[in-house]
Amino acid sequence: MPLSPERLGSTGQTSALTIGLVVDRMDWHAREIAAALTARGFGTAPIRLHLCGIATQNACGLQIDGFGERLPDAVMVRSMSGGTFEAVTLRLGILHALRECGVTVWNDARAIERCVDKSMTSFLLARAGIATPPTWAIESYDQARAIAQAETKEAALVLKPLFGSQGRGLRLIRRPDDLPLAENVAGGVYYLQRFVGIEQSGYHDFRLLVVRGRVVAAMQRHSMHWITNVKRGGRPVPALINDDLNALAVRAAAAVGADFAGVDVLYGPEQEPTVLEVNSMPAWSGLQKVSSANIAASLVAALVEALAERRRREALA
Repeated sequence: MPLSPERLGSTGQTSALTIGLVVDRMDWHAREIAAALTARGFGTAPIRLHLCGIATQNACGLQIDGFGERLPDAVMVRSMSGGTFEAVTLRLGILHALRECGVTVWNDARAIERCVDKSMTSFLLARAGIATPPTWAIESYDQARAIAQAETKEAALVLKPLFGSQGRGLRLIRRPDDLPLAENVAGGVYYLQRFVGIEQSGYHDFRLLVVRGRVVAAMQRHSMHWITNVKRGGRPVPALINDDLNALAVRAAAAVGADFAGVDVLYGPEQEPTVLEVNSMPAWSGLQKVSSANIAASLVAALVEALAERRRREALA
């Protein structure tokens, strides 16, 4: 969906552009983004993907919540609700279709799929040569137990839900008997990752927010528990990020194709940074508490820049 020069000037100033904000509900994060969009002159409208659909009789082939047969000028995905396999497939299909229609979607369905599936994130990180803990994803209990028998001789494993966030459902596997049977594992899939945390008066790791290839905010998370997520009681503190950590986070976001991402990094036993996860729909309330930057405004400024660059490319085409 090309943007006309009249609607987006070369300086990125907007005129009557409407940005769709994909949300489950207008939580604090969504309100922050909406306020930042309004401050830059955008119109905003929430999009609930469960109220969207394919409609091939329409000119664009879609029916978008709040837009009818029209298309938004761009879309920012803040959150997606869970559902049946069919429902989630359709919702992601809507995002794929918006991209096919020429709408700028942040993050698009490809990046979301790569990050929601932790095993694919691990695969892409390793394939790109980015330091990440050894990882296994299998459906067989017998295979998972064989891995646990071999690996727990040297170090513990972490069993994570393949689809999950905010530290929910994590389990430490110190010996093979700690491994639950398949019927007690989310989806029957074992996603196992070598535990690389170090206890030093508690545990800590880093969350870096990458936007268009640049780290715009970062924090260190401290906890007396090995799960450091802020939602699980981790305490955010300001962090000074060195060049190596900065570059690693930027490479991790690029590996999954994310326009913006929350990248979780910790230092392992060898004191080398390693990427644990990449989140394509990151929360940042804890990060905002220890950051001087207005994170929502940074996201919106980067989107404005991307739209202006796209307009310039289209004008030259």
